[in-house]
Amino acid sequence: MELNLHRLWIFMQVVEHQGFSAAAHRLYMSQPSVSNQVRRLEQSLKVTLIDRSGSRARPTAEGEVLAEYGKRVFLLAEEAVAAVQQVSGLASGRLLVGGSTTVGTYLLPPLLARFQERYPGIECDVFVGNNEAVLERLLAGDIGVAVVAGAPTASQLVPETVLGERLVLIAAPGHPLAVRDEVCPRDLAGCRFLLREPGSQTRELQEQVLADWELTDVSRGDVWGPEAVKQCVVAGLGLALISEHAVVDDVRAGTLAVLPVSPVPRSRPVNLVRRRDRLLSPAERAFIELLRSVGEWPRELPAVGAP
Repeated sequence: MELNLHRLWIFMQVVEHQGFSAAAHRLYMSQPSVSNQVRRLEQSLKVTLIDRSGSRARPTAEGEVLAEYGKRVFLLAEEAVAAVQQVSGLASGRLLVGGSTTVGTYLLPPLLARFQERYPGIECDVFVGNNEAVLERLLAGDIGVAVVAGAPTASQLVPETVLGERLVLIAAPGHPLAVRDEVCPRDLAGCRFLLREPGSQTRELQEQVLADWELTDVSRGDVWGPEAVKQCVVAGLGLALISEHAVVDDVRAGTLAVLPVSPVPRSRPVNLVRRRDRLLSPAERAFIELLRSVGEWPRELPAVGAP
C-alpha cells in the first residue's frame, strides 16, 4: 500500500474546503482532475474517504483519520523546512504572524516594521482575525506564532503573557456624559452599548465589564471590528468599550471622547501563542525575541482634557 503525498494534499484541500469545486479553485485545477486524484487515493487505500451523497463533500470515518494524520505529515514537512533554514540563518525567508483583531491592527504593523529593519531579507506577512479565527489557523499549523488578547485554553497551544491592555469607554464628543469629570455605572443604564462580534475576545471582556457594572440588561448592538465600532460611536449610535490603543489618534484628533468611568474596566493580558509541538523557524524565533523586548505596548492614551 502506497500513500501518494500529492494526492494526500489534494484530499486535504477537499476536506478543508468541503467540496471538490472549492478545492479545485484553490489548487488551480479542474474539478474532474481533483475528483480523479481523490478517487485514485481511495483505490490505493481500498477505502472510501469522501462521502459524496450530500451537498457538501465530507470525510468518512476513514477520511477523518487520514485527515488528522495528513495534518501531522505536512506540519512535519514545514518543520523540516524550518530546520534546514536554521542553517542559513536570517539572510532570507518569510515570516507569517497571526494577530487578533485589535493586536493585529494596532500592535503588529509597527512591530513588524521594526523587525524588517533588523532583518531586511525576511518578508513579513500578517493574518488578522478575531481570536477564534487566529487560534483555528494556529492549531491547523497554517500559522507558526500569533499574538492575541486573552489566554487560549487548548492543550496544544503554549501561551506566554508579553503585554497588557485595558478597555476604555468611548462616546461621541457631543455625548452628554463626555463633559463629566466622573461617570458612574448607574449613569450608563439608559445608554446603548456597541459590542464586538461573537468569537472576539474583546466581546467576552465587554460582557464581563458590563456584568461588573451591573449593566447586563442595557440595550446592545453587534458590530464587527474595532474600526467599525469607532465609526458607529462617532455617528452617535451608542457607546463602546474598546482597547485603549485603538483610540489614541481619535482622542487626540477630538473625534472620540473617553468617558472617565469609575470603577475602571479590568485589564487583560496580551499573549504570544505557539503550538507546543512545532519547531519554530529562525525568523519566528527572532520575532519572539523582539516581542519580548517591547516591555509595554508603545502607545499611550492622552489624559482626559489633554491636547
